[in-house]
Amino acid sequence: PVFVVTFQFRFCRKCFLTAIRESGTHCPLCRGSVTKKERTYPKRALDVENSMKKASGGCRCCEKQVRFSWMRQHYKTCKKYQDEYGVSSIIPNLQISQDSTGNSRSKEVIVPLYSALVQPHPDGHPTFKCPLCQEANFTRQRLLDHCNNRHLYQIVPVICPICVSLPWADSNQVTRNLVSHLNLRHRFDYGEFVNLQLDEEAQYQNAVQESCHVNF
Repeated sequence: PVFVVTFQFRFCRKCFLTAIRESGTHCPLCRGSVTKKERTYPKRALDVENSMKKASGGCRCCEKQVRFSWMRQHYKTCKKYQDEYGVSSIIPNLQISQDSTGNSRSKEVIVPLYSALVQPHPDGHPTFKCPLCQEANFTRQRLLDHCNNRHLYQIVPVICPICVSLPWADSNQVTRNLVSHLNLRHRFDYGEFVNLQLDEEAQYQNAVQESCHVNF
């Protein structure tokens, strides 16, 4: 955690630096001007660090009680968390997985290009290639059905093609269990609920405006 002295705000260091890199000199919370020194070397929020060392919370997936200062390390080894949210392909790049017959084997994670997973379609809706067998031209629902029918017990770290197609995608995000991930995250089309052509800030502003017209 870091502390922005100018505005007395506290942020995750990685999130703060990412926001500054995208927005220039503006605070991601109040849009005020952040000094060059704080943009480059934000101060550590020692009060938050100390609180995180003392307080504990439950893992969002396995519910194990972990000190907040160790929670990120726990997520790197929690299999339930990795199955649901995926893990970065940079840690580690050599995985122990199972083939279609259930035999354990080591497998190097290969991160494919966007174009290798997602194909454009004339009607504007993308189609996807199954990263487990390379069969192509699946809609979201057909890919979901295909993986449940053909790859239910195939545990191989791959890139989710549906995640890659989303505007906020991380092209290096790897999921250890594709079928579980699809069933948890992709049982609906995101386009039915959000405008995928708008960036995050525009969607946030739209949500705020719409909430003002809701009658309670």
